[in-house]
Amino acid sequence: MNVSRILATKSSDVVTIRPHQRISEALKLLAEYDIGALVVTNDEEDLVGILSERDIVRRAVQEEDPFALQVADVMTKNVIVGLPNDDLMSVAHTMTERHFRHLPIVDGLRVIGMISIGDVLKAQRDAFRGQIDTLETMVMADDT
Repeated sequence: MNVSRILATKSSDVVTIRPHQRISEALKLLAEYDIGALVVTNDEEDLVGILSERDIVRRAVQEEDPFALQVADVMTKNVIVGLPNDDLMSVAHTMTERHFRHLPIVDGLRVIGMISIGDVLKAQRDAFRGQIDTLETMVMADDT
């Protein structure tokens, strides 16, 4: 199973923010869309960073007025990205080992989606459930 399977079940809309915008604006977007991270893009829509709730919290404890900071001051700049054909097990491994919960998915230079570790786990759970159902059906068929 690969990432494109998850993307097929999600909206293709990716919530973005610009590096010059304030953290207060980022927080409003996170709350409005009930999400945990924003893709940071420049005016050409190129990926330049990612801003997560964790990024904001870690920086907020160091600042007198964290809401006045710009996104560029807080965002993660070296973004690990995924591809639509990436295997879910390898994506889950990378996200777990690198301690992040959101992965932008790109096609060339364009961000085409964002998946969370929750999306990955749900897809894996559903696949395992399907395998279990198939095996149970096979066992019941053998009993008759």
